[in-house]
Amino acid sequence: MILVIILFMTRTNLFNVMERQYLDLLRDILENGTAKEDRTGTGTISVFGRQIRHKMPEGFPLLTTKKMAWKTMVTELLWFLRGDTNIKFLVDNDCHIWDGDAYKNYDKLCIDTKWMDQVEKELNGEVYIMGRKYTKEQFINKIKTDDEFAKKWGDLGPIYGKQWRSWIGQGQTAKGSLSASTTFGYIDQIQNLISDLKTNPDSRRLMVSTWNVGELDQMVLPPCHYGFQVYTRTLTEKERIDYWCKKHQKDISYGSELTHSKLDSLKVPNRAISLSWNQRSVDTFLGLPFNIASYALLLEIVAKEVNMVPDELIGNLGDVHLYSNHIEQAKEQLTRVPMELPNVKIKDDWKFRSQSPFFADTIEIDDIELLNYQSHPSIKAPLSN
Repeated sequence: MILVIILFMTRTNLFNVMERQYLDLLRDILENGTAKEDRTGTGTISVFGRQIRHKMPEGFPLLTTKKMAWKTMVTELLWFLRGDTNIKFLVDNDCHIWDGDAYKNYDKLCIDTKWMDQVEKELNGEVYIMGRKYTKEQFINKIKTDDEFAKKWGDLGPIYGKQWRSWIGQGQTAKGSLSASTTFGYIDQIQNLISDLKTNPDSRRLMVSTWNVGELDQMVLPPCHYGFQVYTRTLTEKERIDYWCKKHQKDISYGSELTHSKLDSLKVPNRAISLSWNQRSVDTFLGLPFNIASYALLLEIVAKEVNMVPDELIGNLGDVHLYSNHIEQAKEQLTRVPMELPNVKIKDDWKFRSQSPFFADTIEIDDIELLNYQSHPSIKAPLSN
């Protein structure tokens, strides 16, 4: 029995390299972290300048040492891709990771009179609410049921989705007016990325940024993961054959007579694509597992759109920290043995269901399926806003 357990631990640990890196990072912070104050008042221990690398053919990098909220992660990513910055889409899809940020902004601008109905007032150029203040639960229910209220108080400012899909172009002000000397408008970085991948895949400018210094003060929270870059390379004939055989569940010998030209006719990808993201602030227990999976899913989606094979995922991490109220949870996670990674399947027909020709506007949560995911139970921890 002991031998079986040892063999199981060896097999899963050797296979799931990504998760071993993540657990090593938790251990690194616990052993070497410096105590630091932070904007939330919670307190952290942190290290600086770390990296996580994962080879996508080894499986989808969703942690197994605790159960991950898969649908929540997918919902947030699709929210980014739509260019949305209002939490209503998230709330309507039972995703609540941005609730605290929206409520914090409302709470700051609500003058609680405790007795009167809420009335909007403009004071010194800022719109305030005067009246009986909603609790957080009441506020979220109001977002869900009152479209006008959600429009005014559910928006988080020009955060990720705004910068991905509508970065303000040259000569345009934050209010949307154009100068007399230019006709530039908003820049859709995601659409530009896809176009460049299809027309110039060896470019060294395949980048998307969210760190718009001219709009940081309008965001409820400056971007933690502030940009990403993709890189492509040509696949060898053997790599293309291996990919085709694996996808069609054929023995490798079955593809021995396949050539590049035959593979082209079968529409087998001829390039691999990797993604590297940069992150200034890393909530390692709650946030980083989401960031890893989110950028992995983004890589899968983009690869499918441009007919390439997902290759390597790289996270470049700045201030890597554990909140003081996550330390015991991290220690518990370190006692667990990683399991094999799951896989992800993305449907082929999302772009045919809408008038929009662009995948980011049409892909839905149900288009993305998580396969063979096994994990240890979830570990609860508070989110600091």
